[in-house]
Amino acid sequence: MEQLSGLDASFLYLETPTLHMHVEIVTVFDPSTVPGGYSFAKMQAQIASRTFQAPVFRRLLVEVPFRLGHPVWVDDPDFDIDYHVRRTAIPSPGGRRELADLAGDIASRQLDRSKPLWEFWIAEGLEHGHIAVIAKMHHSTVDGMSGAALLSVLFDLELDPGPDPQPPDVVGDSRIPSSAELLSEALAARVFRPFEMTRDIVRTGKHLLRVRRVRREPDHQGPQAKAALPLSAPKTSFNGALTRRRQVALASIGLDDVKRLKNATGTTVNDVVLAICTGALRQFLVDGDELPDKPLVAVVPVSVEPGSDAPYGSNKISSMFVQLPANLDDPLARLSAIREGTKGAKEEHNALGADMLVNWAEHATPNTFAAAARLYSRMKLADHHRPVANLIISNVPGPDFPLYLGGAEMVAGYPLGPVMDGIGVNITIMSYRGVLYWGIISCPETMPEVWQLAADIAPALDELLAAAGQAPAEFRSPAPDESPLAPGVG
Repeated sequence: MEQLSGLDASFLYLETPTLHMHVEIVTVFDPSTVPGGYSFAKMQAQIASRTFQAPVFRRLLVEVPFRLGHPVWVDDPDFDIDYHVRRTAIPSPGGRRELADLAGDIASRQLDRSKPLWEFWIAEGLEHGHIAVIAKMHHSTVDGMSGAALLSVLFDLELDPGPDPQPPDVVGDSRIPSSAELLSEALAARVFRPFEMTRDIVRTGKHLLRVRRVRREPDHQGPQAKAALPLSAPKTSFNGALTRRRQVALASIGLDDVKRLKNATGTTVNDVVLAICTGALRQFLVDGDELPDKPLVAVVPVSVEPGSDAPYGSNKISSMFVQLPANLDDPLARLSAIREGTKGAKEEHNALGADMLVNWAEHATPNTFAAAARLYSRMKLADHHRPVANLIISNVPGPDFPLYLGGAEMVAGYPLGPVMDGIGVNITIMSYRGVLYWGIISCPETMPEVWQLAADIAPALDELLAAAGQAPAEFRSPAPDESPLAPGVG
């Protein structure tokens, strides 16, 4: 039995019928490399064999009575691989748009909390005989970095790695703890809660004073050099209350093209990625005749290493608020402002303390937290105030070498994160074998033209390259109705 950390549990408390707190990755495989030929049964058996090597796949959520404490993980005594690994098909012609439609449909449904919180959908019918594996996991079980690490458990580094280790005769303690046990554990934890809260109040006070000193330091780079503040974002059409529905668009650009631009401008890969996002958002907002006269604000998740006394959990993340100056005409001016702004955001984030969010999440009161989230969603309060931020942007590094699943070679991988009430768009990027794969997810009631935003990504890169005096992009992303296989990969 393992209790969820406060941060992990908060993703459960935040979830409402319209706010789904799961993450996805849409991976594309070439099954022609499978020894003896591809079959769904082989793929399912391969995934089943790996669930014994990663306890995250076999653990079940158990609530503490009266929600007097955070839930606990236990081994599922009735684990059923047929429930978790499912077979489906993509309609003709099996291009990226059809794949994205399926991913959006899967993302529109919440995970069943009476089962381990994950599903794998093996989708057949892609062009060129490819298959897709759409993995969906609850955010309480993984963050971006730990989700990427799970790839090393599920996938192989070679075509035929040999047989998997035999599963153990006994997999942990498959007994569901009694209500009395759960209550006693929760009440015991509450004894120390006042001391822990006092400690965190003192620490937070010191950190806030450090942030104040950072913000009062002379700024010679203009207003963009400071971190953005929550609730300072301009209102756009995609900043409103959510519905249950989700839609997905997919895109890809070359990592080498981004690195050329990074080297030419003295910035970082992440700065360039944020600048590409800003250029694409600018064009999207211009086309919709809603370009604001002040910078957009993005929430940028940051992986952290909490202190030794921080609670254990699956999520080790914090967030920065970064300005995206879509209001500026000059693409290089946008990139320069982002470079200085991310520096300022990192300084303030470090001053605040990377593990402050992890520590304070421990004090989340389950009933109050969950009731507030449901009330906020039900009353559509996000439609009536300035957004906390405009969107979420996450950049996750992936491997630069091929991965295999059951002998099938992975040729593309598009990550997808959650959207929030008032923050109706999430852009997540993952690198794989020299390509940056972009997964864009939105609520169609707030942003119906998500494919238009995806189509603006490659031109935004070209605009930056031209402004920096660089040759056009060498990697060309396929059109939305073309194959999901990225050219030059696989």
